[in-house]
Amino acid sequence: MTDTPSNLRLAARDVPFPSSVSDAARASLERLVGADGVPVNARYVMPPPEDRAAWSRMKTAVDAQYGAAAREAAGALVSTVETITLGDTVVHVATPAGAVRADRAYIELHGGALVFGGGEACAVGARKQADLHGVPCYGVDYRTPPDHPYPAALDDCLVTYRHLLERHAPEHIIVGGRSAGGNLAAAMLLRARDEGLPMPAALVLLSPEVDLTESGDSFEVNRFVDVVLVGSLMSNNRLYADGADLSAPYLSPLFGDLAGFPPTFLQSGTRDLFLSNAVRMHRKLRKAGVHAELHVFEAMPHGGFGGHTPEDDELAAEVRAFVASQWG
Repeated sequence: MTDTPSNLRLAARDVPFPSSVSDAARASLERLVGADGVPVNARYVMPPPEDRAAWSRMKTAVDAQYGAAAREAAGALVSTVETITLGDTVVHVATPAGAVRADRAYIELHGGALVFGGGEACAVGARKQADLHGVPCYGVDYRTPPDHPYPAALDDCLVTYRHLLERHAPEHIIVGGRSAGGNLAAAMLLRARDEGLPMPAALVLLSPEVDLTESGDSFEVNRFVDVVLVGSLMSNNRLYADGADLSAPYLSPLFGDLAGFPPTFLQSGTRDLFLSNAVRMHRKLRKAGVHAELHVFEAMPHGGFGGHTPEDDELAAEVRAFVASQWG
């Protein structure tokens, strides 16, 4: 009689680039892998959470890269943006060109592993959503570690939501977030409900980081298969949490009570490190009686194929159609 194994042991193997996606999507995967077959992003290692100086240096460097990419993407956008402050909270308000449904508002919460992605990248992200949905978009430039750990970012999201509730009916507000922004979007609704605020019309979660404990299956199965997000973000998570329990619902909304949530759109990809997050969140929403759609794209890594492929266009069309169907 043999002992029960505790792990599935795999021999070293090569994972081919898929032929089941568009040429553009395959090329985007190939660009992120070095000649040695190792993902380029595997070269970057996050500092330990206690090394705040190293995090400050990394944040400056990464935000500069995000900003450069945002400037390049901004050339195709037609919406305009202005920046407002609500106390300590900075919000980039993007207004689409042409006829505007000013009675509606979309809240966009950017990604960036809970540390990066603010500033210019956040403003451009708001413009993208304004262009996509044809309504004013509020990009929350939430405060981030190392200077502003939890709950500063969540506070900023709530400040923005309260600001919009003073000006819009809740059924005319939709909240969306990608990656870390998906964490904050779901956590914000948990806290808003706990504080007696009404729910918005809908929720959009794109590859959401809803489990900071990283307990899902795909955190192992898709490690290094996801060429964008190659491995654990636990150092980021602990830096953000600043000693708080990672399994607490406001930090990992997957573990919260999702009853009463609005209709929710979830997206991931078969190569996304966060695939389990989307799958488990979808099942939990369904069990709570919430209408939830899950869209999983073939071979898509975390965050999509870079925004310039048929698959990225298809995802944008699905999000746009869902949002259009949910306005009160």
